[in-house]
Amino acid sequence: MKPKNLKKKIRRLEKRLQEGPKKLAKLKQRLQAAESARAAKARKKAAKKSPKPIHARKSGAVKKPKKKLNLSPERRAQLAAAMKARWAAKRAAEANAKGASGDNQHSAPPGPTQPPLNRPDGV
Repeated sequence: MKPKNLKKKIRRLEKRLQEGPKKLAKLKQRLQAAESARAAKARKKAAKKSPKPIHARKSGAVKKPKKKLNLSPERRAQLAAAMKARWAAKRAAEANAKGASGDNQHSAPPGPTQPPLNRPDGV
């Protein structure tokens, strides 16, 4: 290769090496600006979303206020009776389940379980 061409290549390479750190610094600065803009946008969105101060908000899910049902006194009494019956049935079922489990203390142990028909090992 001719010395003239070598000198040109060396000059170009030196120039590229000098521009490298500048380019890197420029890209880093651009990244930092984008991150700060994104953070500012998030802060602005959060401020617009809830006017309460941050320390006043709870760290859980926000509960919706319950709607008050427009019920007649007869319908309200009917619903109350139905709910009481449901709760009584539930308590009775739990009591029966507890009583039945106590009676099974002296029964025979359960038999061996059958293996599944479709076994993965193909046997």
